[in-house]
Amino acid sequence: MNRSINQALLQWKNSSNRKPLLLRGARQVGKTYSLLDFGKTSFPHYHYINFEQDERARALFEKDLDPTRIVEEMQFYLDTSIDKQSDLFIFDEIQHCPRALTSLKYFCEKMPELTIAAADSLLGVYLADESFPVGKVTLLDLYPMSFEEFLEGTGNQRLVELLNSHVFSHPPPQAAHDRLWDLWKRYLIVGGLPEVVALYRDKSEDQYKAMKDVRILQHNLLETYMADIAKHSGKINALHIERLWRNVTHQLARSQDGSAPKFRFKDAVPGIRGYERLVSPMSWLEKACLILRTSIVERAEAPLSGFVQENRFKQYFFDMGLLGAFSAIDPARFLNYDFKTYKGYVAENFVAQEFRSSGVSALYCWVGRTAEVEFLLEAAEGIIPIEVKAGSVTQSKSLKIYEERYRPGKSIVLSARNIESRGQRLHVPVYLAGMLRKYLMRKD
Repeated sequence: MNRSINQALLQWKNSSNRKPLLLRGARQVGKTYSLLDFGKTSFPHYHYINFEQDERARALFEKDLDPTRIVEEMQFYLDTSIDKQSDLFIFDEIQHCPRALTSLKYFCEKMPELTIAAADSLLGVYLADESFPVGKVTLLDLYPMSFEEFLEGTGNQRLVELLNSHVFSHPPPQAAHDRLWDLWKRYLIVGGLPEVVALYRDKSEDQYKAMKDVRILQHNLLETYMADIAKHSGKINALHIERLWRNVTHQLARSQDGSAPKFRFKDAVPGIRGYERLVSPMSWLEKACLILRTSIVERAEAPLSGFVQENRFKQYFFDMGLLGAFSAIDPARFLNYDFKTYKGYVAENFVAQEFRSSGVSALYCWVGRTAEVEFLLEAAEGIIPIEVKAGSVTQSKSLKIYEERYRPGKSIVLSARNIESRGQRLHVPVYLAGMLRKYLMRKD
């Protein structure tokens, strides 16, 4: 499947001051596949090592971290010659070999001609700051497949081309909008994990069977994540982390008005109360990229990070498909767009996932005394409020209050409606959320 990360990988390869690459992301989002495909298509030869599976490879870094010695021994270990000028080295699951991570500093300084790409799933969980080669690596993040990637991966290339040529300048034809809306509802069920998308694509001729098999695979993957938590976080801590992860979806489901609520720590884990006592398991989930934090701010002024309170935030799930599986939402409810109070927070979760996938590094929500705007984006035109509506009704008392208070140059409403401009407000179909950042960051 074609991923947007491919372009970033090529830009990195061709950079004049290339450093070793570290590709980060949750398990199952496609890091290994992307790097292997990159090695096959962009290099004469590539060499692959998985440090989680290969204990002998980890031992090659124990003596010292001299790049010349390591490469020489790697040639004997892999039984192949290595061309330092043209080959690619892939270090997978590098968090299992901290010395290999540290060695990237010396490869950067002493052997910059060798192209090295490393991948990790739980680096932030495993390693302390002092183990990290600060300033000596290029960081890239990979998230589940975006809606645009889902369209391309399921054979809807013409719709992708249409969006890239029409987006925000004038609305897509109504027939295309209706088709995109239908596919967006299917994306809410399938989500963006490549294995799940591939299963759906291969069985899409029978939609009932495809959706049934998708849910089975998603539940299996959830069990895999639970096993990862138990394996990598310690017995007692694992229990707290798992309960906290489950509670993210439970709190979303308890929302009264359909909107995602502020995360409450009371009763999140039985017997433990307060942010201070739960900050460690919450941090574990964030470092493992399994949840998306959206900070709540009460002042919409730049920089937004200056008005963040550490214990006030919302939490979203990292993948739409797993959110539906975890919440036991029947796929038919998505297809019929009949999931009642689920509708609001599901749409918000989708937007949060699309924003992070498109390169928005930090998510913010504005909350006033009697009003709330789901997202704020810092852009070329200033801070842009973004209201999320799950249906076609787009009246918003909260957005009006925000506009009267802060007088933004532009406001955006994401909903079921096609593109439409009304004064300073731009109405955009919610399925275009992933393209907003690029549009707002333009300089024209």
